[in-house]
Order: sequence, then structure tokens, then C-alpha cells
Amino acid sequence: MDGIYFEITVIICLAAVLTLVFRLLRQPPVLAYILTGILLGPFGLLHIDHKEQLTILGQLGITLLLFMLGLELKLKELRSIGKTAAVAGVLQITITFLLGTGLGVLLGFPFTGAVYLGLATAFSSTIIIVKLLSDKKDLNSLHGKLAIGILLVQDFFAVMTIIFLSGRNMSGDMFFEVGFLLLKVVVIFGWIILLSKYVFPSIVHRVARSQEALFLFSLAWVFALTAFMTSPFVGFSIEVGGFLAGISLANSAENFQIIARMKALRDFFITIFFVILGLEMSFESIERVIIPAIVFSAFVLMIKPLIVMAATGFLGFRKRTSFITGVSLAQISEFSLIILFLGSQLRAISGDIVTLGILVALTTFVLSTYMIVHTNKLFAFVSVYVPILERKHPHGSIVLTDEFSSLTNHVIIIGASQMGQSILHAIQKSGESILVVEFNPDIAQKVRKQNIPIVFGDIADPEIQEKARIEKAKLIISTVSDLEDNLLLIESVKHKNKDAQIVVVALEDDDAKALYKAGADYVVLPELAGGRHLSKILLEDKHLELIEDYKKRDLAAL
Repeated sequence: MDGIYFEITVIICLAAVLTLVFRLLRQPPVLAYILTGILLGPFGLLHIDHKEQLTILGQLGITLLLFMLGLELKLKELRSIGKTAAVAGVLQITITFLLGTGLGVLLGFPFTGAVYLGLATAFSSTIIIVKLLSDKKDLNSLHGKLAIGILLVQDFFAVMTIIFLSGRNMSGDMFFEVGFLLLKVVVIFGWIILLSKYVFPSIVHRVARSQEALFLFSLAWVFALTAFMTSPFVGFSIEVGGFLAGISLANSAENFQIIARMKALRDFFITIFFVILGLEMSFESIERVIIPAIVFSAFVLMIKPLIVMAATGFLGFRKRTSFITGVSLAQISEFSLIILFLGSQLRAISGDIVTLGILVALTTFVLSTYMIVHTNKLFAFVSVYVPILERKHPHGSIVLTDEFSSLTNHVIIIGASQMGQSILHAIQKSGESILVVEFNPDIAQKVRKQNIPIVFGDIADPEIQEKARIEKAKLIISTVSDLEDNLLLIESVKHKNKDAQIVVVALEDDDAKALYKAGADYVVLPELAGGRHLSKILLEDKHLELIEDYKKRDLAAL
């Protein structure tokens, strides 16, 4: 059996077994891949003779990872995340980078190595955060949206960092080299954006008539662009080529089909990359960096969340929202490891710093997972100690009418987008007193213009509940589908106002059963309600006219 084939076989088989184990432990698979490398390398389960060839396969994994990130990261999404998330993201990255770099210098690392460590600590794991927030059904919560917005900013800056590092080849005047590098970035990005907007959508649409042709076309474009990007004139890395190839295809209607086709191929090669990282570790390196690894892990797990809390608290978010957002970002990123790996390839940093980064990744990936799962318990424990990170007049205390403080026997609508808007208009016609609770600043602004009392914040926050006067409300309607938030809301209402009726939304049958068991008076299942509504229209004699009428209304609402 060919040597490299045997080595790949052992790597994949061991990684598969460990991935199953880590899945049972609710840990990200990247830990299983790194542990595979550690077992095969430092622990000596297999002598790897073809490390150079495996490294090339790992680089293909990074390239495909960045290609798919480019496919998903449409430029218009960066504009849509909101000023708050953008400012919070920039503040967090800047402060964390500076403090992380300073910490590296204090621990005795060379300045360049400290800079790389500062960069590594500045970014958080999109894969881990999105997975855990999705499992908790927190993606649509205020802290979930804020965390995802900050992650988008982080991903953008991480890719820009990789582009800058891969393009650095300073041999003469540094200012001239940096200026020429920035010029190349602007020209190439402009060219890619033009292709993405005017050329590739129509080409991809024609190619997509055959799924096999779409897959091969996408793969050919990745390799062709990366070959161009690594040419002597351009001088970037293949990873940058992969990202730009993804950006150029992102505006195509078929981008999700490409992602679905590429995912398995990416997962195979990225497994090899993280295994190679594990192979790079040595017990001698671990002995030298174990103390710095503990210090940096503590910095990422404790100080980094405080930085996020300070940034979001400064922007007007309440301490609960800021705390949960900060805890969600308490780990380093897969991009952090890629940046350290790239620095090692450029001979800018030593292998010890790469080992340090892997140890910090292992520690923060594991511990932050449990922190995210138990954020509500953690907040209850530390809430007494973090009021200083909340502004005296946060967003949640802003209202428009004098009647707010004396509202009684009112209707509380939680979430004023789409379904919430329809309910809001219906209740307005009835003449009932209304209070809206909303965590999307754009929607909140629209509601404010209607001169309706509104609280900006997360209804799961006890202080927001107090502002909304749930103890005096007669009807509470939550259009937010977050199960944990709705369960907390029901528990609070049953404790403070047993006479109030509670209507909530659930997306799954099991969630609806849990909400009814907790005490909800009615649970709206959108698919079930939509089916009943459509059935009612179709049973009418003039259903075609009704459908046209509803179409006009819906278009007007959109």
C-alpha cells in the first residue's frame, strides 16, 4: 500500500472515531481533528513520512473554507448588520488586539510574535457560536443577532488580515511596499466586484442546468483564480484566491447549490489541515508555553467577554444582553489558527507560538461551549458584579410617551416585524393600550415614528420586563420564536401576573408542547396557522379574488 495513502487512511479513520466521541460530548469537530494530529504526532501512534504532501492538502482545505465563506459573505450583508454591531465589532477587535499584543510582550515574546498572538485573540469562532446558538434557538434573540453581527465584522477583518499577511514581501521601502499592496488589493477587489455583479450571475445560471457542470465550473474557477493570485506579479496566497473566488460567485442565485456541492470536499481537506496543526505540536514546546497558554486562555475566557461587554454597554445595551454576547465570543477562531499557521510559513513566528495558539484553541473551545450553554446561570451568578458596564440610561429605558409609566391593563407585543406588525395594526384599531418590546433597532425606530410606547431590549431581561410593566398587562403576545426566552417570559408572567393571558410563537411541535406545559394560553405554529388561513381562502367561492386581495396587502406590508 502506498505510504501517503495509508497515512491518509489512518488520519481519516481516527478523526472519524474521535468526531463521533466529541459529538456525544457536544464539542466542535475541529477539536477531534487537532487531537487526531496530537495522537499521531507528539504521542507517536504513527510516523508521518509525507508531511509536506499532507500540508499541501491542508492548504487546499483552507482555500475551500475561505471560498465558501466568500460565497456566504455577500457584501450587502456587511451593510445590513447595523451600525451598532459594526461599531461594537471594530471596538472589540481593536481593544482585544492591543491588549493581546501587550500581554504577549509582557510574557516575553518577540514583538512580531506578540502581534500575531494579539491577532489570534481578536477573532472568535463562527462555527462554534452559530452551532451553539442554533441548538439553543437563540439566533433570533437580541444577543444572538448582536453576536452574529460582530462575527461578520470579525470574519471580514480576519480575511483582510490574511490578505495583508500573504501579500507582505517587504524587501525595500516599507511605505512603498504597503502602498503598492493596498493598490493591488483595491484593483483586484474592484475587478472581482464587477465580475460578481455583471458577469458571473448569468454565466453561473447557464452552467447550473447541470449540477455536475456547476460543481466542476466552481472548482475550476477556484483553482484558476488562486493560480493567478499566486503568480509572481500579484504575490498573494492561494487562500486569498479562494476567498475572492467565493466573493465573485456570491451574487449568483445558485450560490447555495455551490455551497452544498462543495461542503463535503471542504470538510475532507480542512480535516487534514487541523490534523497537520496537531502534528506540529511537540511535548518540548508544550513545556515551554504551558504557562503563557494558561494566561492567554484566561484572557480570552474572561477579559475578552469584558471587552465585548464594555463595547456593547457603551453603545447602550443592557448588562444581560452585553454579558451573553460577550460570553458567546469567549474563544479564539479557526481563522486565528490559520493566521498563526501562515505566520509560521512566512517564518515570522516560531513553532512555539503555533503550539501556544493550539493550546489556547483547545482550552477556549471546550470551556466556552459550557459557558454558552449555561449563560443564564452564569449571568445570575455574576450580575451583581457587572452593573458598571451598563450605561446609566441604556436603550431599554427610552420611550416616547408620558403614559408609559402609568400603563395598566395594556397589551404587550414582543417583536414588531411582519407578524408583530399585523397584530399591532389590528390591536390599534380596537383602541387598546399597547406597548411594544423590540430588539431590532431599525424596526424600533419605525415603531417610534408611530408614537407608540416602546422598550428597546430583550424580553428575557428582568429589567426590560419591569419597564414593560408585565405585572399590569392583560395580554402578552410574543412573536419571537426563541424557546428559552419565551419560557423565561412565561415563568415571569405566571409569577408576577397570574391573570394575564400569554400568546407565544413556536417553530417546532416539541417547542409548542413545552410552552403549553409551561403555561402558555396559546401557541402559534406559523405553518399550522398558515395552512388554516389558506384553507379558509380556498373554501370561499371567490377565493381567486381573495388571493389577489391578500397579495396586494402583503406586498404593501413588505
